[in-house]
Amino acid sequence: MPQLDRFLSVMVGNHAEAIVLIEGDVATLHKDGVPRPITKQPLSAAQLMMLLKEIAPPPAMKQLDAGSPATFDYANGDGAFTVKTALTGGRWHASIGMGNADAEPAGGVAVELEEAEEPEEPAIPTTPALQSRLSVVTGDEERMAAAKADMDELLKMLVQRKASDLHLRCGEPPLIRVDGEMIRIDNYPMLDNDTLEAMLRGIMPGKNRQEFADKSDTDYAYEIEGLARFRCNALRERKGAAGVFRVIPTNVATVEQLGLSQEVQNLCYLSKGLVLVTGPTGSGKSTTLCALVDLVNRVRTDHVITIEDPIEFVHKNKKCLITQRQVGVHTQSFKSALRAALREDPDIILVGELRDLETVSIAIETAETGHLVFGTLHTTTAPSTIDRIIDQFSADRQDQIRVMLSESLKGVISQSLLPKIGGGRVAAREILLSIPAVSNLIREGKTFQLMSVMQTSRKIGMVTLNDALIELVDQKMVEPRDAFIKAQDKTGFVMMLKNRGVDVSFAEDDAKGPAGVPQRGSGAVDMRGDGGGAGAKTPLPKNAATKR
Repeated sequence: MPQLDRFLSVMVGNHAEAIVLIEGDVATLHKDGVPRPITKQPLSAAQLMMLLKEIAPPPAMKQLDAGSPATFDYANGDGAFTVKTALTGGRWHASIGMGNADAEPAGGVAVELEEAEEPEEPAIPTTPALQSRLSVVTGDEERMAAAKADMDELLKMLVQRKASDLHLRCGEPPLIRVDGEMIRIDNYPMLDNDTLEAMLRGIMPGKNRQEFADKSDTDYAYEIEGLARFRCNALRERKGAAGVFRVIPTNVATVEQLGLSQEVQNLCYLSKGLVLVTGPTGSGKSTTLCALVDLVNRVRTDHVITIEDPIEFVHKNKKCLITQRQVGVHTQSFKSALRAALREDPDIILVGELRDLETVSIAIETAETGHLVFGTLHTTTAPSTIDRIIDQFSADRQDQIRVMLSESLKGVISQSLLPKIGGGRVAAREILLSIPAVSNLIREGKTFQLMSVMQTSRKIGMVTLNDALIELVDQKMVEPRDAFIKAQDKTGFVMMLKNRGVDVSFAEDDAKGPAGVPQRGSGAVDMRGDGGGAGAKTPLPKNAATKR
């Protein structure tokens, strides 16, 4: 029995209109104008040809071998079908729908095409929604190409406007984030679901199309040659499809351009240990890690393995050999890639995100046994980073992890982005470095005392967040109010501003708040998870912060 008969049985059993097979994509069943995947893996050209040639008559088979369009009828025990194939855009496409073949339903070919005749249009029943939504051989390939071109234009505009993110939603024009603030592109038409689905799928790899269909969200990377790479997330929400796109510059930022201190740069010369870059989403962790890897690439002769989801900055081999692996494409998960990396002769390993307990555990063990490991966490301060790592483990293992972490942790860089005076954004970095006093406090579980050690160790390169913020204020790079919003110890930061003769009335207003409710000025922690752009200045009540 031809393998395609199984697909046809599914189509007939579901009363669907058509089956669509596209090289490099999953097979889809189309019912009521909606595509539904019926295979888990994308079809290769060889697999697609094998399915078609099993049922194609000799004239149609010759057309397939010649790369020409072919149309033929086929019948089996489930009924009569019409098949149309074409090589479009360098990929084979095939659509199969119910037809009126004049053949006995015994499994043979119903109507053979004359070798010299032009194949007729197939009689595939379709709905208007099917015709408008899908990239199939019935003429909608041009629409998908146009949707991809529209997506490329939006991404080019994103880079030209020097924005960091592009947001697409149904019923809204595109929105971009510039210097932390969301701005609508009002001269662009509102997006409907069909258009947005086509735009998202137009730049989405075949594997991610399947994941998007199964799970309604997927992460992937997309590149416009010579312009930039983009970290993409496609999702579905209440109104329909949606997408978020983060710009990843083509040019790798250097430690000098980012203004990383010499003490932070020295972490790249270590032979082993754990170095963490932390901060909320959108705080520039990936950019900082990229600069550190670039420094390693320029000054060392080692093997560097990066494990990312997706790959963001692309590193060219300089003095080092760089191996970049993407979770879901080149490896199954962070933990499996990290475990496998130990057998791949690495000197330095970058873990894009320490997501789960096992990944954290392997990273600590790897750092302790002779490798330099870089990683990221979504924490806001250096001391809270250590607490987050230890708290992931069960109580009976925490003492052991404290000892291991006290020996392996070499540095924590916690950063936040602030709107810069005159445009752009600048990072405030809190820096914790490993010295005997720090190791002892970690081992003894006294992380609450780490801030005191950092304050008394400025000469060796440690920096508290308040010190980093006040330096940006002194350099006239950020407004005092914006720095105050980011401060963790707000009372102490207000005192720093007062000592410099800065007007702190904004802090007193925040402290009083509406109806006398204490606000940030009374010591409440800024709990926003968006990185705190310039547009996010609404005070949080103290009780709201403590409840979180």
